[in-house]
Amino acid sequence: MSQQHPERSSPGNAPRPDASMSLLTNVMEHSLDDGYAEAAARKAAEDGGLPRTLRAKLGLAAGLVLAAVVVTVGAAQARISAPTMAKEREELIARIDQGTDKADKLQQHVDSLRDDVGDMQRKALKKSDGERADLLALLSGSTQVTGPGVKLVVDDAKEAEAGTGGPRESSGFSDTGRVRDRDMQRVVNGLWESGAEAISVNGQRLTSLSAIRAAGDAILVDNKPLAPPYTVLAVGDGQRLSTAFQDSADGQYLHVLQQNYGVRTRISTEGELTLPPAPSLIVRTAQPKTGTAQPGGTDTGKGTS
Repeated sequence: MSQQHPERSSPGNAPRPDASMSLLTNVMEHSLDDGYAEAAARKAAEDGGLPRTLRAKLGLAAGLVLAAVVVTVGAAQARISAPTMAKEREELIARIDQGTDKADKLQQHVDSLRDDVGDMQRKALKKSDGERADLLALLSGSTQVTGPGVKLVVDDAKEAEAGTGGPRESSGFSDTGRVRDRDMQRVVNGLWESGAEAISVNGQRLTSLSAIRAAGDAILVDNKPLAPPYTVLAVGDGQRLSTAFQDSADGQYLHVLQQNYGVRTRISTEGELTLPPAPSLIVRTAQPKTGTAQPGGTDTGKGTS
C-alpha cells in the first residue's frame, strides 16, 4: 500500500508572501504615477537637462541684469532731467526774490505814506490849537518823544522749550518758562499806572488803541510779531517810576515769574530815552466835536476811539 505525500512546491514556483496584498505592493513599487513621470521627463528634456542649482543661478543672474538695466535707465533719465529741474529751481528762486523786492518796495511806500499822513495830522493839530496840539500828539503817540525813564528787559527762561505751545497753567502744569502775552500786558499796564508817559516794546510805540495779543508762541503788538528778549522803554521820572513799578502788584507779579518760572528780567533807570512815533492812528468811530458844551464842561460829542 503506497503512502501518498503531499506535493511540495519548488522554490521556483513558490507563491509570494505578499501575494494577497497586491494593491499595496503595486503602490509601493509604483509610487510615482506614470503620467507624472512622463511630465517630469518632458520638463527635464525642455530644460536641456540643466541641474536645478544651475537654473537658479541663471535666474538670479538674469534678475540682477534686469535690475542693473532699470537702475541705469533711471540714472540716465535723471541726468537728462537734471538741467530742466535746475532751471526750474533757478526760475522759482528768481520769482521769490522779485516778489520779496516788490514787497519791500511796497512796504517802504506804505511807511512813506504813513509818515506823510502823520505830518499832516500834526500840522492840522498845530493850526487848530498850538501848544495843546503838542500835548495831544504826545499823549496819542503820534510824535517822537525823548526824556528820562526806565528800561525793562523781559526774556524767556534759559531752559524754555521752544515750540511746546501750551499756556502756562496757574498750578504749574507743563510750564515752559516762556513769556506770554498776558505777562507783557501786565507789565505795560503796571508801567502806565506807575506814571509812565510814553511806552514802547521792541521799538513799537504803544497808544490808546494798541493791543498785545498772542499768535501761537509769538507775541503781537499791534499785529506785529515780536521776538524775545522784550525791551520795554517807558519815559517818565526814572527812579520814581522804577520804584513805583517794582512795588506795584504788576511788578510783584513779574518778580514771581522770575522766582518760580525762571523768566529773566532786568530793570534800570535811564537818563535819556527816545521813543519813535506810532503809526498813523486809524480812528473808526470817533467824530470831531460838534454842538455846544453842556453845563459843567461836558462835551456833547459821543464818539469813542
